[in-house]
Amino acid sequence: MRDGSLNLDDFEDLIERPDSGLRRDAEDRRSRTGLPSGALGRLDELGEWLAAAQASVPVRPVVSPRLVLFAGDHGVAGLDVSGHPAGTAARLVRSALDGESPGVVLARRLGVEVRVVDMAVDCPADELPPEVTRHRVRRSSGRLDVEDTLTAEEAERAFRAGMAVADEEADAGTDLVVLGDLSVGGTTAAGTLVAALCGTDASVVTGRGGAGIDDLAWMRKCAAIRDGLRRARPVQSDQLRLLATVGGADLTAMTGFLLQCAVRRTPVILDGVVTAACALVAQRVAFRAPDWWLAGQGNEEPALRKALDRMALEPLTGHGVAVGGGVGALLALPLVQAAAQLAAELPERDGDADAAEPGATDPAEDADAALDAT
Repeated sequence: MRDGSLNLDDFEDLIERPDSGLRRDAEDRRSRTGLPSGALGRLDELGEWLAAAQASVPVRPVVSPRLVLFAGDHGVAGLDVSGHPAGTAARLVRSALDGESPGVVLARRLGVEVRVVDMAVDCPADELPPEVTRHRVRRSSGRLDVEDTLTAEEAERAFRAGMAVADEEADAGTDLVVLGDLSVGGTTAAGTLVAALCGTDASVVTGRGGAGIDDLAWMRKCAAIRDGLRRARPVQSDQLRLLATVGGADLTAMTGFLLQCAVRRTPVILDGVVTAACALVAQRVAFRAPDWWLAGQGNEEPALRKALDRMALEPLTGHGVAVGGGVGALLALPLVQAAAQLAAELPERDGDADAAEPGATDPAEDADAALDAT
């Protein structure tokens, strides 16, 4: 940022699209492997995308992915809008740190390192490891339906924290980020952001969250998003203020993280509705940024579908995973790694590779001979 000040307009200049020329080179290389066009389905597209993102043809295999999980409690969860009790994000964090959460179990299976970043977990900081809490902005975010979730100063701190984490990952050699959240009440904040930026009503974006809620809780959640939406709409053109109003510390940090990953040319796989909502805010900041992201999954969360449609991101998987914590994005990771491996290792055929082998005949000539014989 210029002069150390946080000016979101700078991201428009800092973020460039992946190299389209190299994408065409990757496509040309793929055409010389001898496989028919479309034989590998979407893996071809992913390989070309990676070539552009890496600025490398052939593509380099993805060898150092990292699961990054931003954690936080949201005051709106006190309205019983979540399947988890209010203020219990610390349990999700501890489960992840103990290697017992679904996302971490899957990451272990895939050989992916995990990083947890506490932005607003509602517990004493000394109950969690210092490397987890060092970016924390506050304990829980404000109740978005009646108050701002963050002060302006807290929002800037959270946004900068996300940028710092992105820089740390890029400097550490992370070649692909799998982004997820560990939040309680986060899908309510996400739904409010999506509704504000897509110009829709609360009922259109209200889902049942990762832990699942019954009909009464759904109605409470819908009402909370409706009230938050009234507060969000007047500030939706100022993305940092919008995040301070209804986003909370973890979503604000994820937005900064996504934008800085694009600056640092680090590809990201999005998980669910929370990460997609942050990506949608980031798109409003810098329209080229979504070219650096993949949608890991689609599920039944209506706000997720709305956000991905708005960003023109097509989900890589559709297993209906709603649990959060990076699970859906991790399930997409092997597809991306497979695409990279194929793009890196499939050999090109020589220019005369399509010529007939010695002793072989041209099928067209065989057909002509058969006609002459009749």
